[in-house]
Amino acid sequence: MSRRPLWLVTLWVACVAAECGPRTDDNSRKTKEESNLPPEQRDAHALGSEVFDLIDRAVAYRSSHRGRPAANLTQMGIESLTPATVRRMVNLQREPVITVAFRRPEQRQIVSCRGDSGILSEASINGGRFTLMCTAKSGAQRPMEVGELPSEE
Repeated sequence: MSRRPLWLVTLWVACVAAECGPRTDDNSRKTKEESNLPPEQRDAHALGSEVFDLIDRAVAYRSSHRGRPAANLTQMGIESLTPATVRRMVNLQREPVITVAFRRPEQRQIVSCRGDSGILSEASINGGRFTLMCTAKSGAQRPMEVGELPSEE
């Protein structure tokens, strides 16, 4: 048996691992779809992705620590301040509630959104979509559905 087939297999595995080949335009499609959204929906999507990630991590922390939730984000190894947002976590009867707010809300229609661990099951049932309670610039609060954008197929 020659070494050539082994070399080709190794090259093929390396290309698969490096995602060589024809690229799908998923990221640019998502960006294009998000740019077509109204400003308030765009703000809610930005905040919603952070809320979802933080809730997922908080629930994972609780399950790996025998049901004891983290007292704060720092205990989970997460910064509460990012360049664009402020993140807060409280526990209500061992259930994490995450609030994410924009640091500079002047140009935003939605200034903050919050969610609890129920969004994880809601997203798994609804194809990635879930509902958050969001606060508008005026101070009014209302539920907003965020998550995966519907495909245009």
